[in-house]
Amino acid sequence: MKKKRLIFKKEYGSAILEGKKTSTIRLTSQLKKGDTVDIIAGKIKIGTATIEDVEVKKLKELTDEDAIMDGFKNREELIRTLKRLYRKKISDNSEVKLIKFKLIGRESENE
Repeated sequence: MKKKRLIFKKEYGSAILEGKKTSTIRLTSQLKKGDTVDIIAGKIKIGTATIEDVEVKKLKELTDEDAIMDGFKNREELIRTLKRLYRKKISDNSEVKLIKFKLIGRESENE
């Protein structure tokens, strides 16, 4: 069975490895609590994580706490970024998946 993956833009890699980013918000995801996933930043596998929780919320229900776990300063910055990423596909009533993960292993530098 192919291992599941969580793919991020390259610039989020260090925040994930430093434990500053412990969640991600996606419009769609097949991930479930308990899944083990490869964490990919850019095109590079940086580690492995366990999915601790998947919570469905409407965009307008996201909080500052959700934003901070996702590596943002506040809710406004998070929503601006989501709207930029998803463009017309997202609105205040869009359901998003708040995926909380815990890094359980990191790739060694020389791979």
